[in-house]
Amino acid sequence: MSEAFSQGESAGESVIASGYVGQFARLLEQSPDEAVLQPLTDEDFIRYAIAEGKRFQDSFEIIALLKKSYEIYTGLKALRMASYCAFQMAKEYFSLGEIKNAKQYFNYAVSLYRHEGWTTLLWEILGYLRECSRRDGSLKEFVEYSLEMAALPVSSGDSVAYKECGPAGPPSFQKREIIQKEVVGLVAVESGFPSSDVEKNLRITGDSPLHLEIDLVSPLRVVLLASVAFHEQAVKPDTPAKITVSLLSHLPALFEIDALDVQFNQSECNFTIQNSQRTPSAVNSTSQDSYRVESAPALVLSTDKWLRLTYDVKSCRSGKLECVSVVARIGSYFRICCRAESPASMEDPPLWKFEEHVESLPTKDPALSFSGQKAIQVEEPDPQVDLSVDATGPALVGESFVVPVTVTSKGHSVHSGELKINLVDPKGAGLASPREIEPYATGSHHVELLGISGPDEERTVENSDSIRKIQHSFGLMSIPFLNDGESWSCKLEIKWHRPKPVMLFVSVSYSPQSDDSNALKVHVHKSVQIEGKSPVLISHQVLLPFRRDPLLLSRVKPIAETEKLPSVPQNETSILVITTKNCTEVPLRILSMTVEGDDNALGSSCTVRSASNQHIDIAGPNLLVPGEEHKKVFSIIPITNTSKVRMGTVCLTWMRDSEYLSPADSDVSGVVTKHRLPDVNIELSPVIVSLECPPHAVLGEPFTYFIKIQNQTELLQEIKHSLVDSHGFVSSGSHIDTIFVLPKSEHVLSYKLVPLASGPQHLPKVTVTAARYSAAFQSSATASTIFVFPAEPQFEMKRVESCPRSTIRAE
Repeated sequence: MSEAFSQGESAGESVIASGYVGQFARLLEQSPDEAVLQPLTDEDFIRYAIAEGKRFQDSFEIIALLKKSYEIYTGLKALRMASYCAFQMAKEYFSLGEIKNAKQYFNYAVSLYRHEGWTTLLWEILGYLRECSRRDGSLKEFVEYSLEMAALPVSSGDSVAYKECGPAGPPSFQKREIIQKEVVGLVAVESGFPSSDVEKNLRITGDSPLHLEIDLVSPLRVVLLASVAFHEQAVKPDTPAKITVSLLSHLPALFEIDALDVQFNQSECNFTIQNSQRTPSAVNSTSQDSYRVESAPALVLSTDKWLRLTYDVKSCRSGKLECVSVVARIGSYFRICCRAESPASMEDPPLWKFEEHVESLPTKDPALSFSGQKAIQVEEPDPQVDLSVDATGPALVGESFVVPVTVTSKGHSVHSGELKINLVDPKGAGLASPREIEPYATGSHHVELLGISGPDEERTVENSDSIRKIQHSFGLMSIPFLNDGESWSCKLEIKWHRPKPVMLFVSVSYSPQSDDSNALKVHVHKSVQIEGKSPVLISHQVLLPFRRDPLLLSRVKPIAETEKLPSVPQNETSILVITTKNCTEVPLRILSMTVEGDDNALGSSCTVRSASNQHIDIAGPNLLVPGEEHKKVFSIIPITNTSKVRMGTVCLTWMRDSEYLSPADSDVSGVVTKHRLPDVNIELSPVIVSLECPPHAVLGEPFTYFIKIQNQTELLQEIKHSLVDSHGFVSSGSHIDTIFVLPKSEHVLSYKLVPLASGPQHLPKVTVTAARYSAAFQSSATASTIFVFPAEPQFEMKRVESCPRSTIRAE
């Protein structure tokens, strides 16, 4: 309605003044003597308010109405109408001379017009902003708005249907050229004073130079666009790499640049391109003394036409070399810094994206225009140092595994060398998991680096100034200076607490030229996977005495599977057989095997000792080849009435056979592997059945076979026994009967047997049943076997003075 309102309208002639808020009404004359009041509609009231405001030039009334509309449209997310109201408010503030308020609402509206590409509206609003900057003396904003207006895609025909064009006048190509020349003339003045009366409030001096930033989202990308492309993807240090710097401008007239500064993330690669047609000023020649200076025949940008410049860049540092920005210098005090863009990811400015103009590529090579990047990878120089990591064979749990590392110079001198060691789980699960640690593992790490020993002295990670240990899986050590052809070695000491594969990474970094910390570093890497394995598998077996079988009630009663524990009779000697199996590919030496008791649990409850009262044998350490088993027999004697006791812990001392020197070496120390034995139940046997017979028999000669039944209770025991004949013997005696054994007494059954065949023969099978407990006893096949000689054997005892050392095993 504000746009459609005409000054000739008389919408307010019949509206009377309000006596109170909201009382506006229209006075209608019905007759000369009669008049009525008609309430106003919203449309009539708005027309009346605008008419009154414009008639009396009441800008505050108009601003109040527009501000209310602006707030309502903003709340409704109607951004276009909100921007339009903000634009109208800004023009009213501008007419009142309130520049600060005008710029606030101009800036709100201009952001939407830039985003949606309303070029004619942009021309008008930028003209207002340019005039606001001129009035308040803001040089930077004046130059920015002027350059943006000069680069807008507008022509003379764009303002035919648009009545108001603002302070800048109607948009045209000629007007754009005038604005460009005005700005260039302002910033290119060497003396720093304005050259015309138009710029009286705008000054550019050496004390306050002007610096503009153009990033990827800046509206000034239409003014100057910088594309940078390396011709290669990777390059060696100190090797030239070609780079093309391309500039594009949408300004209407020629845009001449005095010099270009091409800046990289490695400052030593920065260089300056000087316009050979311009004489460098004193400021330009002294401000960039450290830059390499190149020259170009001319640095002149034509409208919508790429300016391509190709030069060589050389980097002496490995890593990523990236062009950061391109700075255009015009005059002594004006800079435009453009963020460098890669051709492969560069987009056209939104305002010019759909305009009719000649499109060209930033580089002559079309492939480079679609794939070129502003960054290049500077590779490390080829190392001339050999790194050797000698990890032979698997590592065994519990031992200190030694890995020799050798650094040999083969062309480079080693300055400021460092040796880094990393232990990594190849599966990525980590090297520390307390829930999976073996019971006797020290600490919470499966694998840890214990230390590093140098070539001349033993040095650990903890006690050397040149070594720093950051974590259990990381080590750092300095390498002394090495000339060409020299070598240096050390030994890594790694310990496994549980079987686990580990990837060992060893890297050497050094400077081939000097000890300067900023000098080029060369890296050499080596990795090797080491398998951590358990050296031995320890198992055990609890046996009852040979041919003496106590009745254990736990074997008669049904017990849950989870509650089953080995049971041994009280006050009886049981047999504990410890079996050790070599699980590795390397031969081992068993130095000793003992069973240590738990002071808190065992004490005087149970005694476990070697059956032979010796650790192994008198022949020395036992050689255990891969896959071989070693057994040792211990005796268990429970001596208390407790129902459950701990047998203790097996302590096996071993070492690699390659490290074993001689049996006479008293300083031999091995690795201790521990295995905790399970708890055992202690039971008092009510009945014990024993079989007694000679160790061997002779064919045809009779011998006595005894069956002893011992009652250890205070009750009378009813015992049923039976004997089944064997084909290898003739027997005499009671074959089936029932007897009663008095409390705390023993009953003996005797049989006469005559062997009928030689060789191993099975004795007659005996079955003894205790009626009170419904438990039957049958002798095992091993206990019922006896060897029968065909004739009386002749044994000769002979004293052996000396014999070679041998290994004796308990089978």
